[in-house]
Amino acid sequence: MPSWHAYHRATRSATYGFLSALPLFVLYETMIVLVNLDATRPVRVEAGVWIKELLMMTGASGGLGLALLVVGGGGAAYLLDRHRDIPLRSRYFVGLVGESAAYAVGVALVVSSAVGVLFAAIPPADGALWTQLALSIGAGLYEELVFRVLLVGGLFLLFRALMETSTRVYLVAALLGAALFSGAHYVGPLGDPFALPSFAFRFLFGLALNALFLARGFGVAAWTHALYDVMVVTGMLG
Repeated sequence: MPSWHAYHRATRSATYGFLSALPLFVLYETMIVLVNLDATRPVRVEAGVWIKELLMMTGASGGLGLALLVVGGGGAAYLLDRHRDIPLRSRYFVGLVGESAAYAVGVALVVSSAVGVLFAAIPPADGALWTQLALSIGAGLYEELVFRVLLVGGLFLLFRALMETSTRVYLVAALLGAALFSGAHYVGPLGDPFALPSFAFRFLFGLALNALFLARGFGVAAWTHALYDVMVVTGMLG
């Protein structure tokens, strides 16, 4: 099997998705604790709060909840890949991050051009750079877990049982998932005021991430999202 096909097959697996997400998990959870040490109003990625609130319903909280999240993710990856031979290669992880960085730049250029104004839909950064970096990493991890793995993955499984052609299933799951991803940013007390340009930007951004998730797996989608946000808050994209 040619090296590219071997790399593509391996990095699309649940095993690489789980292992590649671990550095994002450790970075975010460490950075957000440090950020909130002196904060008068603690900050968190909302998607991460949703997941932890679900875990709290089981009686788990704090460190136990985080441990359950990691163990659950590892267990799911094992079950999904238990009959597959997935080689673990350090160069594959390096390639995954590099590939994701390229996608982050490409998505920024394509989506921004489609909306018409460069980054017009991104709300202005609120808070110190360290805080924004922590939230960027957390968004890449937790928003991809909620909106790509759980939402788009769930929609794909649902529509696959209702539709005959795989192409139609992918298309419907990606479009509906992108609309829900964009709309979720305007819901609740912390939601942004609705604006059509920002909705369009987030819809197209979500659609691009949905396509990456369906084609390349969770690891690439999470790293693309995280690196894109980091590039935005640090000014690397403009």
